[in-house]
Amino acid sequence: MELLQLYYFQTVARREHISRAAEELRVAQPSLSRTIARLEAELGVPLFDRHGRRIRLNHFGALFLARVDRALGELDDARRELADAAGLDLGTVSIAAENLQALSDLLAAFLRDHPGVNVRLSQSSAPVMLRQLAAGEVDLCLASQPLPGSYLRSVEIRREEVLLAVPPHHPLAGRSEVGVPALADEPFVTTRPGYWQRSLLDRLFADAGLEPAIACEGDEPAAIRSLISAGLGIGLLPAAAYEAAAGPSVAWLRIDAPDCHRVLRLVHRDDGYLSAAARSLRDVATEHFRTAG
Repeated sequence: MELLQLYYFQTVARREHISRAAEELRVAQPSLSRTIARLEAELGVPLFDRHGRRIRLNHFGALFLARVDRALGELDDARRELADAAGLDLGTVSIAAENLQALSDLLAAFLRDHPGVNVRLSQSSAPVMLRQLAAGEVDLCLASQPLPGSYLRSVEIRREEVLLAVPPHHPLAGRSEVGVPALADEPFVTTRPGYWQRSLLDRLFADAGLEPAIACEGDEPAAIRSLISAGLGIGLLPAAAYEAAAGPSVAWLRIDAPDCHRVLRLVHRDDGYLSAAARSLRDVATEHFRTAG
């Protein structure tokens, strides 16, 4: 069994698509298919169910993938650990967040002190973050909602109230506080499911026995305030947005509901090696968000 076979299998297993995996690996599709076939022959069991051109990871494949992920993860950890032991202050650190704008000041401070570190960013919903952490694709996640997993370590670094933002001339603009029942017929500007604004909105309305009316949903949390200001609807924004000096004009109200907060957590795997660059970014992020605002 060759290491290259394991890398090829891992990619095909995640993609469940030979041609896309071949494109990602930059190898010819027939060559990739032959590699997987040789691996299956060596193991004595099929790893995929094949239906025409479609493939699906089967029970044997799922069991084998768990072991392959662990083995290749150990090799990646060993590579990073050796680089740290050799005194290399260069390196790569990967971080995911629901809102990349929240990372700009943090990364500016980090890169001033660590100009040789290569930082990779990804904007991800909570379910995607879980997959990225499980696959070792990211070192750290800045999450605004819990990421469950016994292999994960989560540290709360900031808690802030969530407010209701409405257009400047909205009938609610003159009030200081509002309950959820009064918002039953209001159109909301929010994110898609998987992001914290949508999770909180759905929970607040479910607690009141209601369903929110969604006027707009997307993957750009930073655009919510602008769309509210334009009159498209109302929405939930963290207190940090209220405290910011600049931004599109909106009116702010407190929400009369329990636990209407956003909790920022820094999450990483606790069962693998965290590189020196990742540990440094973790420490800088913890201090940055605890003192922000």
